[in-house]
Amino acid sequence: MAGALLHAERYHRVAIWFHWSIALFVLANLALGLLHENLFDGLGWVMPVHKSIGLTVLALTLGRIAWRLTHRPPPYSTGIAPWERTVAGGTHFLFYALMLALPLSGWAMVSGAAKRRPLDFFGLFDVPYLPVGPSVGSAAGNAHGLLGWVMLALVVLHVAAALRHHYVLRDAVLGRMVPGLRGRG
Repeated sequence: MAGALLHAERYHRVAIWFHWSIALFVLANLALGLLHENLFDGLGWVMPVHKSIGLTVLALTLGRIAWRLTHRPPPYSTGIAPWERTVAGGTHFLFYALMLALPLSGWAMVSGAAKRRPLDFFGLFDVPYLPVGPSVGSAAGNAHGLLGWVMLALVVLHVAAALRHHYVLRDAVLGRMVPGLRGRG
């Protein structure tokens, strides 16, 4: 179970790139979104950047899903318990759902606002509003805030599980997704 990873056991470098790119954008957006009223209050650049990063996460997630549909991930290690496989599969499914639902709910919230604010992609081009009304915008806003907290909890769970595998179980699970990291043994 533990020991050096074989090349075939690792995720493909494209999958690794998608994982870490999306992870960095999600972490940045969680910080901007959850702290914008307290820590970043009065900074006019925060929400436009938050929206642009959200659209980036949406685009990268669609690319990641396309990649995943055409490239099988490496199989789980034989040492992974069935309950862990079930939890890992459910966690990954929920991550994909949130990586789609969070940007889409944010986009719907902005689109359905009674007073629309500009929506652009890092100032490079305008992003069209979704054809939704204020009631959908309000519901999307409520969902967006709740989903942000769910995403934060899921990130914490995911990181804790990866660290458990690496430091407690001392297996090669974390090395499958971290460039240059080998299994512990």
